[in-house]
Amino acid sequence: MKKVATTGILAVLTISFLLPLTPSHVHARGVTEETVARRDLVIQLDEGLSTDAQLTFPAAGSGPFPGVLLVQGSGTIDMDEYLPPGATGLEKPSVPFVQIAEYLSARGFAVLRYNKRYVGAKSTLLDPEGWATVTFQDLKQDAETALKVLIEQPEVDADDVTIIGHSEGAVIAPRVAVENTGVKNIVLMGATAQNLREVLYFQLVEGPTLYAEETIDTNHDELLSIEEVYETREFGLVFLPANMLIENSTGQWLWQQGFDTDEDGYLSIQEELKPWLVKRMETYTTSEANPIHKYLQSMFALEDTLGMIGNVSASILILQGEGDIQTPVEQAYLLEQRLTETNHPDHTLITYPGLGHTFYPADGWNQPLGPIQEYVLSDLASWLKDPARKVRYLTAEIKANADEIEQLNQQVGELEKRESELKSRLDITAIFTYGAIGIAVLALVIAGVAFRKR
Repeated sequence: MKKVATTGILAVLTISFLLPLTPSHVHARGVTEETVARRDLVIQLDEGLSTDAQLTFPAAGSGPFPGVLLVQGSGTIDMDEYLPPGATGLEKPSVPFVQIAEYLSARGFAVLRYNKRYVGAKSTLLDPEGWATVTFQDLKQDAETALKVLIEQPEVDADDVTIIGHSEGAVIAPRVAVENTGVKNIVLMGATAQNLREVLYFQLVEGPTLYAEETIDTNHDELLSIEEVYETREFGLVFLPANMLIENSTGQWLWQQGFDTDEDGYLSIQEELKPWLVKRMETYTTSEANPIHKYLQSMFALEDTLGMIGNVSASILILQGEGDIQTPVEQAYLLEQRLTETNHPDHTLITYPGLGHTFYPADGWNQPLGPIQEYVLSDLASWLKDPARKVRYLTAEIKANADEIEQLNQQVGELEKRESELKSRLDITAIFTYGAIGIAVLALVIAGVAFRKR
């Protein structure tokens, strides 16, 4: 089940149903045929720095096909958005971007995805020193470079390009679209409206505090006992400290130093745990020893997406899981409200009850990062193929041509006005010229008569 908010005259959504996962091939008459072709590429990011990429496109037909660029989430993430089994909650890894690429390519799109700089296959960090220098501006520049590579591919229709950004990629995508107005669509998945500093405060302070209150504090007395914490030591992705307890030589569990500051045997959620979480965040966001210190500072310096989203001329689709605890659904609501406020002509918000950050079923604070659900992919493809997009582009093109004709008419009018002014000036000049000639002739006649009289 999902919730849909559609705004703009031409924004239309095709409702889809839950289907089994579709592979990149079909079975017909006992013969298996590949529907997706793949080509490996190398993208030159900077002088001496390159990264691997892959283009997927329909196996049948010569194109050109609508182009799609995938921009992944934060951290050392490869082109597949590879997530290991420990994070997926399953026995196998998850590769959301492979899902998107092959799903769309089987349905008529050419899709480019690429490794982040200094990252290799299976999200392996190749160069820790290089990674420590990465800023948001680097990542945005890499997305722009990848966009140019996508447009250059012979299978791609350069006039029909979409950028899909997930999480951090949803911060990059609208900023690339603002500076590259040829981008027709952007899709924001697991997006944030506010600056990373506010998002981190939720992830590192507010979220863990709520988790402690709702899950660990079983008797709801606003105090955590050693027994309560011991029973819920696996804290998942809510970033509670895993070392809150320490086992002594006799096998007894005690509070780690620095937590139970009043030494009463209990941990006050508001008076002891939350201040500790705030201090941890301050250290995390300010310490130059943090491997991503430069990246964090570059993100903190950005105007939040809420402040600039109204400047995006491309059509916008926002997909958000209502169970997402990394980028809460309220962030998507804020973006949709701002787009409505600025009269953006074509934007759509779809929210999914019960899905988390990777659009996999989430159960409260239990947030496995499994594969994207099929109905989310179906909604994505339906929106991209919606005739409303083409109607809007045609209308915009007609308006642009009409504006150009109006400008030409204005120029013609200005030229006619100048011509009229020149004619008037020429007429006046002619009158003065003829008058001067007449006076000169008269003077000559008078001079001749006077000469004869002598």
